[in-house]
Amino acid sequence: MPITARTVRLLMPVAALLFLGLALLIRVVDDGALRQYSGTALYASMVWAGVLFLSPRMAPVPTGTVTTGFCWVVECTQLTGVPAELAARSLAARLTLGVQFDPVDLAWYPAGVAPLMVLHHLVRAQARPTPQPPRDVVPPPAALPVDTRT
Repeated sequence: MPITARTVRLLMPVAALLFLGLALLIRVVDDGALRQYSGTALYASMVWAGVLFLSPRMAPVPTGTVTTGFCWVVECTQLTGVPAELAARSLAARLTLGVQFDPVDLAWYPAGVAPLMVLHHLVRAQARPTPQPPRDVVPPPAALPVDTRT
């Protein structure tokens, strides 16, 4: 069964909420490195869902490239201090833009995207229909067996 753009658009907000829920659950049970790095990877996963929501027919590699690029731009913007200033006024800005640049995060964004690229590729390959010849078509004469007994 082919997956339509409409189906992708319906599933991506659900996926984003699942990634957010997992990130919040990890924040509740861990206060260390797992909390920070999984949050970074899951942030990238939520961005992935947003990219596919906006462009549901995008292939896995371009989706991963756009997602990682977006995350890197947001991370590097933190060097300007603007996200920190906005985060001081808004929890939404803090969660979306972050506060402080961390070069380690630049590696964790692709870590959150890579498994989704593989899954995306597998789902697309599975959903791709295999061409089948119609049953009522007679094969061309060259394909018919030839009687060579004469």
